[in-house]
Amino acid sequence: MTTTITGATGIDNIKAATGAVLQVVHGNYSSFTGTASDTMVDTGITANITPSSTSSKILVTVHASGPYKNTTGTLGGIDMNIVRGSTPIHSFAIANLYTGTTIQYNGTPMSATMLDSPSTTSATTYKVQFKRYIATGGSSVGINASGETSTITLMEIAG
Repeated sequence: MTTTITGATGIDNIKAATGAVLQVVHGNYSSFTGTASDTMVDTGITANITPSSTSSKILVTVHASGPYKNTTGTLGGIDMNIVRGSTPIHSFAIANLYTGTTIQYNGTPMSATMLDSPSTTSATTYKVQFKRYIATGGSSVGINASGETSTITLMEIAG
């Protein structure tokens, strides 16, 4: 099975086999972002893609670096979602940042890969949101705590 893509630069009617990678978009985010919220907030990890066909799939790969718990409480975790537009489409991490004391704690990176079917040819934003999870005593959590870089990669796959 093939998909016809029209309007490609310099070439019309390219035939792409189902499963072929049609485009790749990558985003980096290097700023520390923290939250003491128990509801989802944006991390800053984001990228936009415009699918060439409504039958295309988008392979989303996220790497969130430097998870962090501050010194205010003994318990903290991070719950993360991949969001298309304003719709959560995949929950991928509940990082346990429990220390038993009020020390700062930096955890290990969190990653996720998922295949989405946005059914659109409009510009589409994918982003990562997070919240603190089972926190005590005003604990806040964050990403990129020590200057790391978090990433998101979007790959359009021919449907």
